[in-house]
Amino acid sequence: MVARLVLVLGDQLSTDLSALRAADKARDIVVMAEVADEAGYVPHHPKKIALIFAAMRKFAARLEQDGWTIRYSQLDDTGNAGSIVGELLRRAEETGASEVLATEPGEWRLIQALQNAPITLHLKEDDRFLASHSQFQDWAKGRKALRMEYFYREMRRKTGLLMQGDEPAGSQWNYDQENRKPAPDSVTTAPMQFTPDAITQEVLDLVEARFGKTFGDLRPFHYATDQGQARQALAHFIRHALPRFGDFQDAMLDQNRFLYHSLLSAYMNIGLLDPLEVCRAAQQAYEDGDAPLNAVEGFVRQIIGWREYVRGIYFLEGPEYPQRNALNHDRKLPALYWGGPTRMRCVEKAVSQTRQEAYAHHIQRLMVTGNFALLAGINPTELHEWYLSVYIDAFEWVEAPNTVGMSQFADGGVIASKPYVSSGNYINKMSDHCKRCHYAVKDKTGDKACPFNLLYWHFLDRHRDRFSGNARMGNMYRTWDRMDEDKRAVILQEAAALLDRLDQGQVV
Repeated sequence: MVARLVLVLGDQLSTDLSALRAADKARDIVVMAEVADEAGYVPHHPKKIALIFAAMRKFAARLEQDGWTIRYSQLDDTGNAGSIVGELLRRAEETGASEVLATEPGEWRLIQALQNAPITLHLKEDDRFLASHSQFQDWAKGRKALRMEYFYREMRRKTGLLMQGDEPAGSQWNYDQENRKPAPDSVTTAPMQFTPDAITQEVLDLVEARFGKTFGDLRPFHYATDQGQARQALAHFIRHALPRFGDFQDAMLDQNRFLYHSLLSAYMNIGLLDPLEVCRAAQQAYEDGDAPLNAVEGFVRQIIGWREYVRGIYFLEGPEYPQRNALNHDRKLPALYWGGPTRMRCVEKAVSQTRQEAYAHHIQRLMVTGNFALLAGINPTELHEWYLSVYIDAFEWVEAPNTVGMSQFADGGVIASKPYVSSGNYINKMSDHCKRCHYAVKDKTGDKACPFNLLYWHFLDRHRDRFSGNARMGNMYRTWDRMDEDKRAVILQEAAALLDRLDQGQVV
């Protein structure tokens, strides 16, 4: 029988991959390729490229040891076609194969490229997720609002995680109210780090040569690049950070980038860790009395709730979802997102951390860089492409709904019931950034007024027709309306002047 090609992508590094299960190890050929198209369709952070290439090389070696025949293309190989489809066609010509087995990619862009390729394609469902497309569609059908909380409860019932029969552990589903404590004075742990081995060092040299001018620091590089290391990172998090994760998951500190966060999302998103394995390890810590319920529930919710939910939204809404712009925001992404100077300490800290680590946690993304973009009216497609570029865990299926939907309200309310906007007060409550900022968070107007304060009211005023009838935003508008008319005029004038400086490239 003629061999078939089995495509394994850089975010599909799982031995239980559906395409591998459907293949015949004795005759089929696994194709893996580092290609310029995937490394460069947005200006990815060098650490992200290095993580994926190093993990791919190690995974290919593991498959070969398991008896698979591998055709692996390194980025600088002579003859590398530069694209996934090009590499499949090249390998088909080499081997005589006329069929490809593939697990569905996580981006519409690549799904469409494979479907348009001149070769017979057998596209398998990516069943590494709990909810299939059809299951999510069934859940969404007929609902007036697709809120994550109700989907999450279905996933709890389906998996049995943190359940006592038909009831949730502790008699409530969600402990989010207990997970919003301000930043602690000190943090007693840090994520596990790994010294690059010979394979990773070789990849680092390649990435430095090819992508050294891209936004982001390549070195030092401390990420796990194989399943064994990723499992060590998981065990380290469960033991040392999970017990306090819940309390401080929304907090931010000037001098600590990670607090009690796991940094496991990239490993789950490329296949080095199974999400259920991660959740069961957290549940075991709760059952053993090593982590409190609020911490474990909050962590599990991010994985089987939010992670599964946003993937469902991405595929439900279709290929055009990332380009939505319900608020008609059209301001260009300012240079401060690429490391340009800014006097806003919270933004500077989030961006500099992103440059150095390819990482910022969810509140830094949602309530600092995302909040500022929304308040300032930045084009959501440009912001989407920035997030997709700079974060090590960013793949479009997970990143686009978080940015376009949750952060920017650009989908018109598919995900969020109201826009996630706040003044500087929220950042001051949840961080210590404001203490050392050029601006005064308590100032509402004047030269030292926090830009978040000015732009908050400017946003509400310019979008009044859309949001004044929103039940969750009524108090905001009533507060605005109670202000003295002259004060409102000053706020709007100073906010407009700030936006003009932003447009002119001046430092804000």
